[in-house]
Amino acid sequence: MCHRWWVKGQRPPGLCDHRFDWTYIFAAAQPATGDAFALVMPEVSTRTMDLFLAEFSKTLDPDEHVVMVLDGAGWHGSKALVVPDNITLVPLPPYSPELNPVERIWLFLRERFLSLAVWPDRTAIIQACCDAWNALLAEIGRVRSLCFQPWVRKVIS
Repeated sequence: MCHRWWVKGQRPPGLCDHRFDWTYIFAAAQPATGDAFALVMPEVSTRTMDLFLAEFSKTLDPDEHVVMVLDGAGWHGSKALVVPDNITLVPLPPYSPELNPVERIWLFLRERFLSLAVWPDRTAIIQACCDAWNALLAEIGRVRSLCFQPWVRKVIS
């Protein structure tokens, strides 16, 4: 879903389908460098968050430690969550999604690639998510421009 400016009293062009299915992109971005990692998952749960953290952890150098900023989603802070030793999770205050650098990536992906479209099945939805993520990474500097917010610059300097 997204918003579109259009002539008052007229319906904007586009396909409409009342069926729905969900697929989720779990992602981590390094704002200063623009490096990013993502997994497309069929559900949100502690189990899928465990898998994401484990796979992300494998991409880190042995001497690297990551601080990951998370919003208040239930599966982010579950007591059953298994957090690898090389990752520290830092929850944001309630009702402050604007402080999460990755939120700007979601807005960008929805606006450019994942809205105003109808896909025939879950496989096509997963492919659309993968294509959108890969297109984001193909734009040199895009992740950095979206995520490197002023508060992040102050924290890491």
